[in-house]
Amino acid sequence: MAADTDSPSLDDVLQHIRPAVRDRSEYIVDMPEGIDVKLNQNESPFDLPAGLKQELLDAHAQVEMNRYPSEQPEALRHALAEYDGVDPDQILVGNGSNEITYTFGLAFLDPGDPVVLPRPMFSLYEKVMRLQEADLTIVPPQDDFGFDADALATAAAETDAVLTILTTPNNPTGLAMTLDELEQVVTASSGFVVIDEAYVEFNPEGTAIDLLEQHPNVLILRTLSKGFGLAGARLGYLLAHPAVVTELMKARLPFMVDRFAEQTALAVLRRPDLIEDRVSRIEASITTLTEALQAMKGVEVVPSQANFVVFTTPLPADTLQDRLADRGVLVRNMGGYPELEGYLRVSAGTEEENNAFLDALDVSLEEAGAISEV
Repeated sequence: MAADTDSPSLDDVLQHIRPAVRDRSEYIVDMPEGIDVKLNQNESPFDLPAGLKQELLDAHAQVEMNRYPSEQPEALRHALAEYDGVDPDQILVGNGSNEITYTFGLAFLDPGDPVVLPRPMFSLYEKVMRLQEADLTIVPPQDDFGFDADALATAAAETDAVLTILTTPNNPTGLAMTLDELEQVVTASSGFVVIDEAYVEFNPEGTAIDLLEQHPNVLILRTLSKGFGLAGARLGYLLAHPAVVTELMKARLPFMVDRFAEQTALAVLRRPDLIEDRVSRIEASITTLTEALQAMKGVEVVPSQANFVVFTTPLPADTLQDRLADRGVLVRNMGGYPELEGYLRVSAGTEEENNAFLDALDVSLEEAGAISEV
C-alpha cells in the first residue's frame, strides 16, 4: 500500500506557472447589463445582409464537420492574394490577427531579446512580448500622440531590435504614420518590423505593401474584423516574404481557421461593393462624430484616421463612462494608457447609434454642469 502523502496546496501548484504569466492580467472587456448602444470595441456597426447570411447557412450545410480543415485555407489565401495584389505564398491566414501576434512571440523571441514598442499602442503587443520575457524599449509619443519616427528608428538601430511593432492607424489614438516614416524605421532596423494595418481601409495614407518587395524584414498584419465587419469570424492574415511565412508556419498551432470562417470571408470578398459601401459609411460616421464632438463646449477631440475617435471632456473619464452606460451607451475608458488618462474612445456607429451617444453625452455633461448655458 502506498505511503500517505500530503497533496500540494493550491499556492504550491500555482508556483509552477511562469512568473511572466502570473504577472500579467487577463484581456477582458466588460459588458455591463442594460447596454443598447455598444461603441467600445472598434467593431463595424453593420452585420452581414440577411441574404448573405442565408447563403452562408446553405454553404455550412455542405461542410464536412468530421474532417479537419486545411492547415492554410488555400481558397481564402488565393482570394486575399488577389485582393492585395501579392502572391499567395506571401500570405499566412490566422484565427484573427491576435493569434498571429502570439506566433510572432514564439517564432522570434528568446528571453532577453530586444524589442521596440511605441506607446500608446494596442496593449496585447506588450503583453505578448512580456510573456516571452523580451527586453522592451518603450518609445514615448510626440505631443500630439503621434509616433516619434526618429526616436523609433534610433531605438531599433541602437538596441539591434529583433522586433519592432508599428500600428498604423494606431489603436488607441486613431493616428497614422506616413509611408516615409514607416520606411525610415524599416531601413534603420536589422530585425523584423511588424506594420499592423488593422484599420487600413480607413487610412488615407494607404498601405505599406510596397515595402515588402525591397525589405524582407517587413511583416504586414491585417484583420477582417474592422472594414470587413467579420469580428465574430476571427480571421486575420499576414503579408510577408514567402521564406518568412514558411518559417512562421513552423511555430503555429495547426488547424487554426475553420471551414465556415473561410466560407464567410470568401463570400464577403466576392462582394467588393459591399466592403466599399460599409467603409464609406463608417468614414462618414467618424466625420459626423468628430464634428459633433468638436462643436461641444469643453470637449477636445483627437483627429482620427480609423473607425473610432478619442476625446476628453471636463468630466473625469470614469464618471462620464458610467453616466453614458446608465443611459445604455457603452464607450471605452482610455485611462489604462498613461498618455490618455481622462480620454474616452467611441467607435463609429450607425446614424441611430451615433445620435444616441451624442444625446447621452450632451445630457451627461449638462447634468454635471460641465457645459454652461449658451
